Parts: sequence; structure tokens; C-alpha cells
Amino acid sequence: RRLSTLNSSLQTGLANPLDQAILQGGKPDLSAVRKLDEIPYDFIRKRLSVIVDDHGSPLLITKGAFSQVLATCTTLPDGKTLDAASGTRIEERFTQWAQQGVRVLAVATRAVPKKDIYVRDDEHDMVFRGFLTFIDQPKKGVTETLAHLKSLGVSVKLITGDSGLVARHVAKSVGLGTDHVLTGKDLEELRDEGLWRIAESTDLFVEVDPNQKERIIRALKTMGHVVGFMGDGINDVPAMHAADTSLSVEHAVDVARDAADFILLKRNLDVIRRGIQEGRHTFANTLKYILTTTSANLGNMLSMAVASLFLPFLPLLAGQVLLNNFLSDIPAIGLANDRVDPELVARPGRWDMRFIGRFMVEFGLLSSVFDFFTFAVLLWGFRAPPTEFRTGWFVESLLTELAIALVVRTRRPFYRSRPSPLLWQLSVAVGAVAVALPYVPRAALLGFVPLPPGILAAIGVITAGYVLTTELAKRRFRW
Repeated sequence: RRLSTLNSSLQTGLANPLDQAILQGGKPDLSAVRKLDEIPYDFIRKRLSVIVDDHGSPLLITKGAFSQVLATCTTLPDGKTLDAASGTRIEERFTQWAQQGVRVLAVATRAVPKKDIYVRDDEHDMVFRGFLTFIDQPKKGVTETLAHLKSLGVSVKLITGDSGLVARHVAKSVGLGTDHVLTGKDLEELRDEGLWRIAESTDLFVEVDPNQKERIIRALKTMGHVVGFMGDGINDVPAMHAADTSLSVEHAVDVARDAADFILLKRNLDVIRRGIQEGRHTFANTLKYILTTTSANLGNMLSMAVASLFLPFLPLLAGQVLLNNFLSDIPAIGLANDRVDPELVARPGRWDMRFIGRFMVEFGLLSSVFDFFTFAVLLWGFRAPPTEFRTGWFVESLLTELAIALVVRTRRPFYRSRPSPLLWQLSVAVGAVAVALPYVPRAALLGFVPLPPGILAAIGVITAGYVLTTELAKRRFRW
């Protein structure tokens, strides 16, 4: 124990949870110890050495991954040679622990001559001093969270530099798949093209170095996946930079926090699950607004342009156009927190500009068709003068724009998907304002005149027909 605490307390590399765990049991007395040098940790050797002057005798103390430390040893603690039989017994003990999910490090020492600089080549002919074992129990509720993530279409893969045996045990204990495993050695033999295919079906990537973690992330992205990576150590930074989005935790090393797009204040995967759901909720409501606004605006623009070619007067005055846009945007406030159908959250959505463009054109043209029908009814059915024409089209245009927001907000029939209270209340309120506006005092200042009951009835029928037609037309689209 003293050897491991000396190594952990005197090393000057980045802090890590294992060193912190070792030192929690008490720091060693350093009054009689003088540090001479340090051979830093790297991801190839997977070990770190400090050289100390302990009572006048230079001693090299190495701590690190079990296999990498054992490979440098030739002697047992009792002075006997580390032969094949004793090496097998030590490895069997390591295997037993690893299969139980125990993380195992090893400690070794060697008396070395005093010199100015010590290098990696000094790590040889060492004495195997023993094991350091750590147990990191899965957090409560992680199995349920992983099951929820799977139900959301999120595939969780474990990418670790730890032993494959430990990783398998941890994966099984939390419900992750363990059928398909790739090791760092396997990755060394794979070309990028081969990794592209295998990465998708692999559950565990074990005993990998930082560069291999980055390769895995890039392989998954190449296959069209949106990849998030969660890490808290310096060895995770390359993969975090390569991922579409990266996450870390509050107590991670500085470079990991700097590389992260999001920092979790709680070490709890359920935060990620809730974040994914909220993100999909936001995406769905944003798409509702875009589909509604682009199609309605295109329809109004086409209607205005075509009508201007044939009418001897402006279809709408400038102030009326601005008022129409202002009022139609008020219910959009409710879209921000609108209810989202479960099927829109169950799977990830992506921006599809071709789909948005096709939706905008088809529904914009559909809106214009009903506008032209309104023009015909007003001009030829009621022989409306310009002020009455503008008032009638203003009301119809505003009502149909409010209606399409309620219809295209869901894939389902609109009457089977309840909008949020704020959305439908604002829609009803603005619709009432649209109908009442021509009758309020001083409406003439805005160019409005009271509408005859016949025109109001016709506008109501046109709006109902528009709702029905839009409901039928949207079934051709999937979003």
C-alpha cells in the first residue's frame, strides 16, 4: 500500500479517479522520501513510474495496467524468479477478479542506480509487488435508463481502455450487449473500411487507446450515425472532438471539460435521456413552425402577386399585410411548448430541406387555390367593392393560417392530437379578433369595413374546406 500511495502522491500527471481512490485511504509520510524523477504515463505503456530516494536508496516504483506492469517483472516479492508457473497463477487471480468486474492495477519496483535522468527503458527486471483492486458499482437506475434510451432508438456502446473481462462484466450488469466485442489489437489489424462495417454491430470496444477511440467515432459517423460521446479523462479528448456532440461531467479533467459541448452537473445517464427527449420535443415544435410559416407565407405571396396582376386595386394595404403577419405569429408562441405526439419523440428527426421545400410549395399552392376561390366568391358572388374585398380576404387569410398550424402540427388526424392549452387558446383568441376586427370602432383607419353575414358565412365554409383538404393532403407526407 505504501508503494502505491507514494506513486500516486508524487506523480505530476493529470489527476484521475484511481489515484484519488488510492489516496483516500491516507497519504504517505514523505518526510524521509525525496523524489528523484518521474517516467510519465502514456497510453502505449499504460503505466507510470516515479523514482524516489527512500532512506538513501533510489527506488523505481511502477503502477499501471496489470498486463503491462507484469510484463516488466522477473522477480516475485519473496525473491524467487517469476517463472511461467507463478506467472500463470498471478494471471489466473487477475482473471478471477476481472470476471467479477473488479478493476485491477499492478505495482512493481526495482532498485536503480542514482543518475540524473530515468527513461522508459529503466522499467525492466522489476519485482512484482502486488495488486490494487477497485470496484465501481453501477449507479442505481442505470439499467432502466439504458432500456429507455434503447426505446428512443439510441444505441449505447461502451468504449474503454480497460480490460475486456471487466468491461464485459460491467456491460452485463447494466444490460448492455456483450455478443460483439472488439479489442485494441483487433482494431490495429482493421482498415478503416472494415471498421466502418463492424463498428455498427459491435457492442463493446475494449483495451483501446485514445486514437482508436477517435477512429471508432469517425467510423460510426461515416456510416451516417449522429454520434455522441461521453468522457471524463484526457484519453477521451480525441473522441470528444470527433463526435457530433460530446458530454463530460463536472469533476472531469480540465481538458475533457474544455472539449465537451455539454457538462453534466450530475453523474446520471438519465439526464441524457431527458435531454434527448427534450431535444426531440424542441425539434418537432420547431419543424411545426417552419412548415406552417413557410407554406402560409408562400401562399400569401403567390396570392398577392397573382391578384395584383388582375385586380384594379391592391388586394391588401401595406398596414393590413403587417397586421396579418403580426396576428398570425401570436399563436406561434404556443408552438414552442406544444404537446408532441409520442411517435415524433420515439425516433430521432433530421433536417430535410428537400422535404421542407416540397411541403412549402405544395401547401403554399394549396393555400393560394383557396385564396383564389375566395377572390372569386367576393368579386363575382358578392360583387364586393375594394374595401369589402380586402376585409374579406384579410379575415380568410388569417383564419386559414391559424387553421393550418393546428392541422400540420401532428401526423395524426388533427382532432386526435390535442394541442397545448396556450396554442389553442391563442388560436381561438386571434381567430375571434380577426372576425371582430371589422366591426370595432375606428376599424376604418385600418381600411376595414363590416362584412355582410353572407360573406362571413362563405368565409367560414371556405375555411372549413381548407381544413379538410389540408388534412387529406398532409397524409402524403411523413415527418
